[in-house]
Amino acid sequence: MSDKPPLNILWLVIEDMSPLLNEYGDNTLATPNISSLASEGVVYTNVFSPSGVCAPSRAAIALGMYPSAVGANNMRTTSNTQETGLPSYEAVPPAEAKMLSQYLRELGYYTTNNLKEDYQFKAPKTAWHDSSALAHWRDRAQRQPFFAVVNFTTTHESGLFEPYGFREIEFRHYLNNDKKAITALPQHHSVKTTEADTPVHLPKDTDFNIPPYLPDTPVVRRDMWKMYNNLAETDRQIGAVLQQLKDDGLYDSTIIVFYSDHGGPLPRQKRLIYDSGLKVPMFIRFPHAKGAGARDDQLISFVDLAPTTIALAGGEIPSHMHGRNFLGQNTPARKYIHAAVDRLDEYTDAIRAVRDKQFKYIRNYRPNQGYYLPLAYREKIPSMQELLRLKASGQLSEAQAQWFRSQKPAEELFDVEADPHELNNLAGLPEYADTLHRLSSEMDRWLAQIGDTPNLPESELIAGLWQGQNTQPQTAQPVVEKSHGKISLTSPTPGANISYSLGNSSDASLHWQPYYEPFEVETGTAISVIAHRIGYQESLVVTLGCVYLC
Repeated sequence: MSDKPPLNILWLVIEDMSPLLNEYGDNTLATPNISSLASEGVVYTNVFSPSGVCAPSRAAIALGMYPSAVGANNMRTTSNTQETGLPSYEAVPPAEAKMLSQYLRELGYYTTNNLKEDYQFKAPKTAWHDSSALAHWRDRAQRQPFFAVVNFTTTHESGLFEPYGFREIEFRHYLNNDKKAITALPQHHSVKTTEADTPVHLPKDTDFNIPPYLPDTPVVRRDMWKMYNNLAETDRQIGAVLQQLKDDGLYDSTIIVFYSDHGGPLPRQKRLIYDSGLKVPMFIRFPHAKGAGARDDQLISFVDLAPTTIALAGGEIPSHMHGRNFLGQNTPARKYIHAAVDRLDEYTDAIRAVRDKQFKYIRNYRPNQGYYLPLAYREKIPSMQELLRLKASGQLSEAQAQWFRSQKPAEELFDVEADPHELNNLAGLPEYADTLHRLSSEMDRWLAQIGDTPNLPESELIAGLWQGQNTQPQTAQPVVEKSHGKISLTSPTPGANISYSLGNSSDASLHWQPYYEPFEVETGTAISVIAHRIGYQESLVVTLGCVYLC
């Protein structure tokens, strides 16, 4: 055992952003705070989400498991019930699964999430010490290590909607943990600044490198400007958070991880299984800038983040996790990345992909259905509207029109080194038959390993998650026992996380804490207990007064 104190871990998570940074060859915009972090850390060049949209991606990160293996791949499990005719539900991982934050909490870390969750399931009360706009490492006990996740949503797809402006809740990053000032901000993400009051961080006539699948028009150029302007604002927010870390004297005792939750916000980026939807930037700055300037091209999947973080914190990686410790000296190199698409809002598709460093294989389980889905949310983006306008008038180029084909090939194969935008399908060419067969076989292996049945009707998926019941299972009430002056808590539901609080359940200020072992309470103290298996409804709260305990 080392006598050194555990290192703190800080995640800086932006949304909806491909590797549009100097470190990846895009010099459109200077991001001094992000670039400073990168220059002092390791730049990872092959990092991928298993999904091109946020909730499945965040489920993978939280659990270290592929979302299509646990019922987390439909976007979202709780939305569009009117269109689908299905009930709201939650992903159900194996009984032994816990959230990454809970594993770290059990290792003694103070765990915080500020602000977005979106895991496809309700986080148990055992998951975080604090998950809110006010969550901060400064609220931990003295000398306690922390695992803090700070989310930045200015770059979200909705940041391209008109009228243009920044989400006002994101200004909390500038307020130096002033809880009164943060609480005074509009809390809903829909409240934005007016464009007149929104900072302009780069000229609107900047010469943008527009990808070939988008038309070069004033509408698209304005969306490109908004995307980069949002990134510039996010860079300033990140700088403010890093300054707090430095002011607290923690910069060189903290592992800092920067990444995006999936690829870019533009049409044919977000939600797609192409690299434009899956590939993300990621840097890690180690204490004292260890390894500064290094570039690492190993393949990394988001399912690797949880096991790697647990290992960094000194814990044992749970055997049920699909990921690997990509920082482990003895960890074999990952050969493949895997990804999946199922329902996206009000429309359903079924696509799976496997990728190595050069080739990506895509299998379309609904080839008679086109790639483009008329999602109402996405069609709020002006450049999406522009694509549809040009399509209607027959003015799209061949590359731009591909997305709107009425059918998809059953199989697709792309050389992502020679064809990074994935426009030239190589499937069917004899010279690539061996590559296609190899990647197709790997996909079959992966699907069998994780128990994924592509194109399974969502109603059948729900029936399986609910074990044939007509309603979401509920965690059984916890059992409270007193023996030898100590209170012990159990739950009949396998995998239930048990939390308790000293006080009455009607008290809104209850501070829930995880139950680990029998404990003593003072005579006359009331106790409230709740149990929650991930994906099930919480149990009813059991509250016992002093009569029982006295």
